[in-house]
Amino acid sequence: MNKQIFLATNNKGKLAEYREILAPMGFVIYSPKDLNIDLDVEETGTTYRENSFLKANAFRKIVPFPVLSDDSGLEIDALNNFPGLFSSRFAESCGGYPQAYEELFRRLEGKDRSAHFRCCICYVESPDAKPLYFEGICPGRILNAPSGDHGFGYDPIFHCDEIDQDFGLVDEATKNKYSHRAKALQKLKLFFAI
Repeated sequence: MNKQIFLATNNKGKLAEYREILAPMGFVIYSPKDLNIDLDVEETGTTYRENSFLKANAFRKIVPFPVLSDDSGLEIDALNNFPGLFSSRFAESCGGYPQAYEELFRRLEGKDRSAHFRCCICYVESPDAKPLYFEGICPGRILNAPSGDHGFGYDPIFHCDEIDQDFGLVDEATKNKYSHRAKALQKLKLFFAI
């Protein structure tokens, strides 16, 4: 039997990643677009956990399914974990990801390029349920120039240490084993399997 769940995102790349990883467990994942919901939740939290909860809680009040939401970001060591919580907003402020890449390259001139992606998933089963959190980190470094066009967001400028490959060059199946979101989702899968 299919299990229905709602994912609080309009990000097509993120939605595809969740579906790829959770569909084999029998989950049918709905997005706001699937249910014709137009709700923009302001991310006013000061942590990934707070932001993921704000989104999950807002949607759980209006959808009939358990809700998943995540907040994630690229944290660059030499920039005090910037852009971090502001990763997508930083890209928007630059006029898009290609411009954000160039700005980060500029800020990193002569500096250590160590970085990591971080993800926090919030799962809210019912409106009165206690939220559950699942976190994942993917260590790596920032490249000197974009590499490939796979993935989304900052993937083309990120080199994953664990597989010694650029995320912009790896296929979706590979990324879905090693990404920060994949690691958080693996913890969620274990929870669902109990």
